[in-house]
Amino acid sequence: MTAIDRIHQLRKELHEHNRRYYVTDNSAVSDTEFDRLLRELQELEQGHPELRDPNSPTQRVGGGFTKNFQQVSHQRPMLSLANTYSFEELDEFINRAQELVPGDRILWNAELKFDGVAISLCYQNGLLARALTRGDGLKGDDVAVNVRTIQGIPLQLPSDAPLDLEVRGEIVFLHADFERLNNNRKNAGLELFANPRNAASGTLKMQDSAEVAQRRLSMFTYAAYSSQSPFASHSEAMQGLARWGFPVPSQQERWSQRCETADQVKEFLTFWDQKRQNLPVATDGVVVKVDRVDQQQRLGSTAKSPRWAMSYKFNAEQACTPLLDVIYQVGRTGAITPVAHLEPVWISGTQVQRASVHNSDQILKLDLHLGDWVWVEKGGEIIPKITSVDLDRRSVGAIPVSFAIICPDCGSALERREGEAQHVCPNHQKCPTQIKGRLEHFIHRRAMDVDGIGTETIDRLVDLGWVRTPADLYDLGEQGWSQLEKFKEKSVSNALASLEASKNLPFSRVLFALGIRHVGETVAKKLVKAFVRIEDLMNATHEELLDVPDVGPQIAESIQSWLANPENRHELDRLKSQGIKLEQAQSTTSEYGLLQGKTFVVSGVFAQFSRDGIKSSIEEHGGRVGSSVSSKTDYLLAGEGVGPSKRSKAEALGVQWLTEEDYQLWIGSTD
Repeated sequence: MTAIDRIHQLRKELHEHNRRYYVTDNSAVSDTEFDRLLRELQELEQGHPELRDPNSPTQRVGGGFTKNFQQVSHQRPMLSLANTYSFEELDEFINRAQELVPGDRILWNAELKFDGVAISLCYQNGLLARALTRGDGLKGDDVAVNVRTIQGIPLQLPSDAPLDLEVRGEIVFLHADFERLNNNRKNAGLELFANPRNAASGTLKMQDSAEVAQRRLSMFTYAAYSSQSPFASHSEAMQGLARWGFPVPSQQERWSQRCETADQVKEFLTFWDQKRQNLPVATDGVVVKVDRVDQQQRLGSTAKSPRWAMSYKFNAEQACTPLLDVIYQVGRTGAITPVAHLEPVWISGTQVQRASVHNSDQILKLDLHLGDWVWVEKGGEIIPKITSVDLDRRSVGAIPVSFAIICPDCGSALERREGEAQHVCPNHQKCPTQIKGRLEHFIHRRAMDVDGIGTETIDRLVDLGWVRTPADLYDLGEQGWSQLEKFKEKSVSNALASLEASKNLPFSRVLFALGIRHVGETVAKKLVKAFVRIEDLMNATHEELLDVPDVGPQIAESIQSWLANPENRHELDRLKSQGIKLEQAQSTTSEYGLLQGKTFVVSGVFAQFSRDGIKSSIEEHGGRVGSSVSSKTDYLLAGEGVGPSKRSKAEALGVQWLTEEDYQLWIGSTD
């Protein structure tokens, strides 16, 4: 069975187990077995990010399918944090941050990082209106009905608090409450939860809020945002939250500390690395963050994580277990990834059966033999990794692990690109797993956002030979979709409507959806800024591509290779004829876009746009979005509650203000 087949099988099984557990109260498997299946799916999806599906059980743990939990966009993205396990990398982070704000001393906050479920509490007019899980970082499930049962969370803000407030924190089980929960389950003859984090995640998605209340979840806050009364620093925000009745990491018990130097930060980390077993709640590290909000804004964020915060992880737990086999998985770009199958072993409260080996070089470096006792570490990554082999326990005559020479799916001879560690299957146009992977990437929400067509549908279409490329999806038409087994009239209507709607997406989304190796969302946006039509990108020289920010030799070569392929060019022609946008929307008054060459800084809350939405709109019209007001800023796009520091700086520099209405009138003249 291929990796993609196993992923689809696990998703189907877990969705059914969720339905039986949360809807019919008739679980077909134990909690331990459910956790094992879910962990296996998480590991496979981590190894194949191109197959990631927002509807996967790994994204909606425990009852996530229910219509009772509405998906809502976050006011600001819930980014993940960069991780480190070393003081050396921590020093680099601290020094880099200080270099980016020269002449302005940085004070730091160090806070224990609790191991639970991230949550965003949204208060409107002083009342708890929504409680959103992290989800994919842009949208989360509104689980307010269950969060309201948590005793430590205020349902109404006091009079001195802002009427509109966003509070972020971690939903956890205290050790005592988790032990009580598992004792109750044991006495009832039920399987025990594997760890507090899994229990908290599943509890938040339960349909019976009375049961949630009985389980006694807790919360610790770590951030607060308000457009009405912006906080000047993280310390100020935490003091405000404590005053308003929110549970915050206690400074008296030294769960958090304001630090003036890197040495003070390290002393805090060392203290808790040695003392964390004494805490009443599970923790897996410490978050180190810049204290002042204006400095946070100047440092900004990458596409994945803020530049002003880092998570220091405590030393990972290890275990030794036999290596049973090594299997090989195929990604959508043809990359072959080896995965070790292990005798099940428990690490950090989770049963581990698979571990990453990365590539053939790693197999040789570890000198892996079948039957070896291997040391497995579960650190910040979802997939555990093999770190070493216990050579004293190697059996006489043990067989060395040999890297695959043919594709496990289509049987093509594997190739290894010069200068790269991974082997690839070169049969890009005919290898079934690659075809399915590319189609699933194309329809993904972050790409063409084709709702109503899932991975199982893609599997059937490819297996039937009806679809091989994205253009085939549009060619099927109503007659083709109607002939698909189990695809009823409503499903056909939804698929056709979603495909039609995808034709309105901007060129940058299409370019990302094409699945060109190394071209992610950020690079696609920057390419479209430089080359407004697909023809311009096709005709670009290697040097012209290298002039684009974030495009290096490897990405440039990948783009040119993909665009030079006759089959890919034919596919682009087909997509263009079907109405897919392969050029950037342009202004009638500018060759490159209405806002070309203009730099904006966005601040405040907007009525018609989310913060990300208005930034995307600026970029789609050729403009650039900066993180802080400077002499290079052309406009401050000011919403309600614009930050005072940005307002005063804009006035001092003579930067022109725009309201949301001004902006809509401006871009509306050409849209």
